[in-house]
Amino acid sequence: MKEELVHSLKLYNAALESLKLDYSVIPVSVISFSHEVRKACETNVCGNYNKCWTCPPASGSVEDNKKYITSFSSAFVFTTKHGLEDSFDCEGMENGKDSHNRLTAKLHEKYGKTNPVYGAGGCSVCYICAFPDICRFPLKKFLSIEAAGIDITELAVSANLRYNNGENTVTYFSMILF
Repeated sequence: MKEELVHSLKLYNAALESLKLDYSVIPVSVISFSHEVRKACETNVCGNYNKCWTCPPASGSVEDNKKYITSFSSAFVFTTKHGLEDSFDCEGMENGKDSHNRLTAKLHEKYGKTNPVYGAGGCSVCYICAFPDICRFPLKKFLSIEAAGIDITELAVSANLRYNNGENTVTYFSMILF
C-alpha cells in the first residue's frame, strides 16, 4: 500500500509541477484529536459549518471520528506547499487549496473505496453543496481533517512535516488511512 501511494504521489507531482509535496507514514495512535479544533468549526471560521456534508455537524462528533480513524493502523499524511504574492493573497490561498484538493480527489478516486481519505477544508466536489439534501456525489466526497477534530499543527509534528514553509507560502494537509 505505502509503495503504491508513494508512486501515485510522484506521478501526480510530475503532472502538477507547481506543487511541492512532502509526506510521511505515521501510526494513527499518534494523531491528536481536539475539541478546540471543532469549536473553530462551530464558529464558522471557514463558512462551511452546517452547509456541507463533509463539515460539522454532518461530519459526526470528534469521538465518533476518533473511534473510526483509530480503527486503522496507519495514516499516509501528505502536504503541498504553495507560493503566495504576500500574506494577504486570498486568491493564491484558494488556488493552492483547490490544487491540493484536486490531488487529494485523484488519490481518493484511486484508494477511497478501501482507504478513507481526508482533505484540506470542506468538500470541493460541488460548487455549492446540496446539504441538507442528499449528497449528489457520495462516492467522490472526502471529509476535512479539521472536521474530524484533528489538530493540524500537532499532526505536522507527529508526521515530522513542516506546517510553516516560510514567508508568503501556504501549506495544505491531507491523509489516507490504511
